[in-house]
Amino acid sequence: MTVLAENGRAAVVMPDNVLFEGGAGETIRRRLLHNFDFHTLLRLPTGIFYKQDVKANVRFFDKKRVSAEPNTKELWIYDLRTNRRFTLKERPMVRTDLDDFVACYKSGQRRERAETERFRRFAHAELDARDKVNLDIFWLKDDTLDNPDLLPPPEEIAAEIVENLEAALDRFRKVALSLQAE
Repeated sequence: MTVLAENGRAAVVMPDNVLFEGGAGETIRRRLLHNFDFHTLLRLPTGIFYKQDVKANVRFFDKKRVSAEPNTKELWIYDLRTNRRFTLKERPMVRTDLDDFVACYKSGQRRERAETERFRRFAHAELDARDKVNLDIFWLKDDTLDNPDLLPPPEEIAAEIVENLEAALDRFRKVALSLQAE
């Protein structure tokens, strides 16, 4: 973000946790929303990167002159994740899977954007009012919750549970260490 020239444009892939974690993640979100025109967030489906359960997003933003008023007026979020399943080998994501996003994005014509089932606009004030400026926003109904046939395979579910438990255990260890230091 800092190396970008004024009026420079960037698209950066970041892990899901930067959308909702406190601390550094919250600082990044606040800075993006205030100092940059953070105009688009693309929620990527799982299964297109290193591991099946890796979740990531692409943040599209333009660097603007820092001012008292936030540079982000609205953030458009495109959900390419809910009810979409991709894998690295059996069902890899292909360019045509992004056609709807590209059509909604309207490069160079943002004023002409329109909300769709997967593409929604959120005002800066609405985002800033969320706890810790949490940008983990979803509105589509996840059909896998009603249809067990749409659930990921058991090994993927087990791997995600293990990863979440390990992350929680790591956080508890850090808390315990800080309490011991006091």
